[in-house]
Amino acid sequence: MLVVMHQKATREEIDNVVQAIEQRGYVARPIPGGQRVSIGVLHNKGPVDGSLFLGLPGVKDVIPVTRPYKLVGREFKPQDSVIRVGDVPVGKGFFTIIAGPCALESEEQAITIARHVKEFGAHMFRGGAFKPRTSPYSFQGLGERGLKILDKVREVTGLPVVTEVMDYENFDLVESFADVIQIGARNMQNFSLLRRAGKAKKPILLKRGIAATVEEWLMAAEYIMEGGNEQVILCERGVRTFVHHSRNTLDLSAVPYVRSESHLPVIVDPSHAAGRRDQVIPLSQAAVGVGADGIMVEVHHTPDKALSDGAQSLYPEQFRELCRNVRSIYRLLQLNHSEGK
Repeated sequence: MLVVMHQKATREEIDNVVQAIEQRGYVARPIPGGQRVSIGVLHNKGPVDGSLFLGLPGVKDVIPVTRPYKLVGREFKPQDSVIRVGDVPVGKGFFTIIAGPCALESEEQAITIARHVKEFGAHMFRGGAFKPRTSPYSFQGLGERGLKILDKVREVTGLPVVTEVMDYENFDLVESFADVIQIGARNMQNFSLLRRAGKAKKPILLKRGIAATVEEWLMAAEYIMEGGNEQVILCERGVRTFVHHSRNTLDLSAVPYVRSESHLPVIVDPSHAAGRRDQVIPLSQAAVGVGADGIMVEVHHTPDKALSDGAQSLYPEQFRELCRNVRSIYRLLQLNHSEGK
């Protein structure tokens, strides 16, 4: 349930409504809006009697919430959320490009790639320090040494850095280095990790699981937001199907659907969906077309020597082409939208 306050409701009236909700054993979550404050009623086991709050001073309306996800849903917050990573916005009105290698291999490799992607248009740098791999014999990442390399990348280029956390035990360490903490597809329903992410002070990039429904994905985000961290970025990265022409199937239909259901920004990872370099640029262009708020792509200056995912990594010059293309499409769509076409 959502308790909507009058535009001129006082702080005392808001506090009184919060107290009334909590006295009945629920959790109250104030949600500041553009013009007024709403208060979400959480942890109810069944329907809540809205008349209990409708007559309180300052209350304008009481709205039932029909979706299982509350904090991530537009019923709770109709306006689009914009997540700020330093000076970089992720969300409505801006198309964010995140780029870098799948795995950090050395300081020289990371800084070389970071300089390329910054020059060609990236707003953030991605690089894996801890790598979840299908085979235990594959390169597993540099660990803490990789995190220190990310620190150096940020120092040299000024780009905010995105990296994945794999387990609860390393969360504090990753949080101390990263600007954005990624929870990967394999961990989308690692509930202890999600609860820890809810206590983090950094934005969380939550990838959709390889066989997860959209509802399960949004409920995973709900775990994070329920814990108190409202800085969540959703990432569609393809789901497992029966096809063999790509590693996964990029579910572009999920992007407009999630944008209609949730106020959270949604970006797309075409690299992990495709698994093939030649599909990354067209899938990135398609992501702009369906309304994604950004993309995250893999780039490597010598992909034939990459220790992880070289086959899907763009060469720097291909990344330059990608940036030109997606920006052109985005500007055209924005122009059409502003003209009401």
